[in-house]
Amino acid sequence: MPLSLRPARPDDAALIHAFVCELADYEKLRHEVEATEADFARELFGPQPRVFCDIAEWEGAPAGFALYYYTFSTFRGRQGIFLEDIYVRPAFRGRGIARALMRRLARRCLDEGLGRFEWNVLDWNEPAIRFYRSVGAVPLDAWTMQRVTGEALERLAQG
Repeated sequence: MPLSLRPARPDDAALIHAFVCELADYEKLRHEVEATEADFARELFGPQPRVFCDIAEWEGAPAGFALYYYTFSTFRGRQGIFLEDIYVRPAFRGRGIARALMRRLARRCLDEGLGRFEWNVLDWNEPAIRFYRSVGAVPLDAWTMQRVTGEALERLAQG
């Protein structure tokens, strides 16, 4: 089989950083990327990792990744998985790689007794939205993500 999926290894930190930068270029958000290869090495492979990554390879070539972490639902009383990023390089699209990465995480949810599998998508990314609908995802229109960063985060922390 030409597709293989595996957990990321410490020597993948540069590859993960490259995938994130490629995704940011696609989303026209490269100017927001602050993360470095060292950040991924520390967060994914340090003594207490809280974020995880699966790598997809097509005939041995790096084709894509899924980076995720565990969440908790107070309503369900169980953990879940939040998919922070999923990306497949353009040359490898249309081969079922994203679906395989999603299936792997869905299987992890079932195997671990988790309550949900969630992610965000940019509202203009119609190809991704169509793909997510095809795997059974439904939009949560009543929910709006909120974010505090930078100076606002510092002000909030200081009271």
